[in-house]
Amino acid sequence: MNGIHADSFSLDGQVAVVTGGGHGLGRATAIALARAGAVAVVAEIEADAAESVAGAIRAEGMCAEVEALDVTDEAAVGRVMDAVASRHGRLDVLVNNAGTGARMPAEEMPRAEWDRVIDLNQTAVFLCACAAARHMLAQGGGAIVNVASIMGLRGRSVRPAVGYHASKGAVVNMTRALACEWGDRGIRVNAVAPTFVRTRLTQALLDDAQAIAAIERDTPLGRLATPEDVAAAIVFLASPAAAMVTGHTLPVDGGWLAR
Repeated sequence: MNGIHADSFSLDGQVAVVTGGGHGLGRATAIALARAGAVAVVAEIEADAAESVAGAIRAEGMCAEVEALDVTDEAAVGRVMDAVASRHGRLDVLVNNAGTGARMPAEEMPRAEWDRVIDLNQTAVFLCACAAARHMLAQGGGAIVNVASIMGLRGRSVRPAVGYHASKGAVVNMTRALACEWGDRGIRVNAVAPTFVRTRLTQALLDDAQAIAAIERDTPLGRLATPEDVAAAIVFLASPAAAMVTGHTLPVDGGWLAR
């Protein structure tokens, strides 16, 4: 019988690559994908962090692999995607999670810092998406989930971070463009737009009690997101349950954008 059932949310037999999978949101996402049944490939520049995540997954009796990857290195990105696809005969899911930030007034931002943020948050997303898509197109489909941000949908923030805003806004529209380009060939491309999440990337901000109070005050659900909150949305967008969803950016923000 047709309809929604538990298998709609299953990723059994699928192979999923998570960039920046060694910490925070990437770690939670790799674990969540493995729990949904996928082989979770932790693609991470920090080898020890990647092995820690893979070990945690294997300790639960699930499948995990590690690939050393600097997502700003185009040749390395191609090698990793090729290696995963060759090993398994498929590559089903890519989560473009690796990213960075730089909080400072725009007029004080050096060009080198701007380039660093754009290279990692925007260009690397494009490189990884294209390298994965070549395999997905050959096999007839797949799912890509990009990690954008609420800052890619609004200009407002608690501290200035124009490079982050610009790069995440680009990810939102890149998601739309790639969804339109690849949709008729079986690839769905979506994004999540998290609010502030408790990770090491936001630690300096989260040490500021006044900033935290302001964020919570502006969030209808009254709290910051956890990595697991965002990982759950990513698993949904990667799963067959989201078979009719593409080109969409899903805020995971506790209602922050609704105000």
